[in-house]
Amino acid sequence: MPHFILEYSANIKDELNLDGLFKALHETAMETGVFPLGGIRFRALRCDDYLIADADPENAFIHMSAKIGHGRAIEVRKAAGEKMFNALVEQLADLYDRRPLAVSFELSELTPGLSFKKNNIHEKIKAEQKGHSNV
Repeated sequence: MPHFILEYSANIKDELNLDGLFKALHETAMETGVFPLGGIRFRALRCDDYLIADADPENAFIHMSAKIGHGRAIEVRKAAGEKMFNALVEQLADLYDRRPLAVSFELSELTPGLSFKKNNIHEKIKAEQKGHSNV
């Protein structure tokens, strides 16, 4: 964990650089010091069916949710959430200045005992880091 899920209205698909956005947000997630590298996931879901505010077809939205594992203090979660939201807003500033755009972010903590996962990426990263320390 965490899983960052970006939903966006289809009317901005050609204006979004998802690769650049995700790279910048990934860097920010690492800067928080809260999330383990092997657990970070970013994905995007384009919403083809939507209606925003007054139904003006120029209106657009971007919503990012973050699902994180249980156990971090509320202050830690809030600081990480604010840092991620600020990075998201910064990355979208040009788009925001060009068109009506609603940007939102939600961070939620999974309920203990109700999250099931299997992940060998952590071991891969540890092995790679260990291999680089001997070079």
